[in-house]
Amino acid sequence: MSEDEVFGVTNDGQAVRRVGIAGGGLSAKIITLGAAVQHLRLHGHEAPLVLGFERLQDYLASASYFGATVGRHANRIRDGRFVLDGVRCQIDAEHPELNGLHGGSNGFSRRVWEVAEHAAEFVTLSLHDPDGSMGFPGALDVRCTYRLKMPGTLAIELTAVCDEPTLCNLAHHSYFNLDDGGNGNILDHRVMIGAAAYLPVDGAMIPTGVVKPVEGTPFDFRQARPVRMDASGRQIDYDNNFCLAPARGALKQAAWVQGVSSGVEMEVWTTEPGVQFYIGQHIAPDTIGLGGRRYSPYAGLCLEPQTWPDSPNRPYFPQAVLLPGEEYRQITEYRFRLE
Repeated sequence: MSEDEVFGVTNDGQAVRRVGIAGGGLSAKIITLGAAVQHLRLHGHEAPLVLGFERLQDYLASASYFGATVGRHANRIRDGRFVLDGVRCQIDAEHPELNGLHGGSNGFSRRVWEVAEHAAEFVTLSLHDPDGSMGFPGALDVRCTYRLKMPGTLAIELTAVCDEPTLCNLAHHSYFNLDDGGNGNILDHRVMIGAAAYLPVDGAMIPTGVVKPVEGTPFDFRQARPVRMDASGRQIDYDNNFCLAPARGALKQAAWVQGVSSGVEMEVWTTEPGVQFYIGQHIAPDTIGLGGRRYSPYAGLCLEPQTWPDSPNRPYFPQAVLLPGEEYRQITEYRFRLE
């Protein structure tokens, strides 16, 4: 495959490009639909590190956000409603039942981005999101840079500027399987998350508003342990924000993961105040993925650095408001090592 080619064409005739980058013992393929990581490999480990699809049509049909950049506001906002500068806003008014999930039904993961820069070890993609898109106020100009560097690091820089007060909360949504690329599940992967608290959720997966200590709960990952955790004979389906800090700050380690059979390790470093831990329970059975792998629920796990969900309706949470003259800037790094 060439380093820059047409991956496919959307239903409305937009060409989706795929570009290749390599460096630091890693290689990756990035597609312009959703600024998504389609493929990621570590030298010396046979299987891909992420879940993905071989065909554009599968990305268009999927609701799993494999490898995508999600926004304008990652995660959920109750009923898609919030008030900003005294103005009531409604995200994705045609689909309020989505609770504004990942920016709505036509969020950034569904858009075709532009390739702004491309070299051997990095690619930068850009997107202009107009005023009123999905109900968000103001226009937003976004850039996403993927860079592969030593040692075994996928570095992601997300930046944005706006022309009116708005919300901006972006997240990277790769599903990782460090053993076999998704043929099996990740329930025996060992995970550490450096958070003393998490956000419990209600039946709609919206935070209740309580910031709960992890101590003494199945959400305590401060010491590395397997994802597998039964309650009343059933796996606990993690899909919660873990509270790392009260605000965006300096780059620091948030999490660590190890494949049980491969020995591949992944560290997650980020500037963000929260990380959403999701273990892929909603992956459809018999989903055909990379290399013909047959994915099932729990085939991959996500660690998505971001601002806390439903923050516009919880003023005591870290906030996602972006003002004209400011720059949103997130740095997240996934660092891999093969023992």
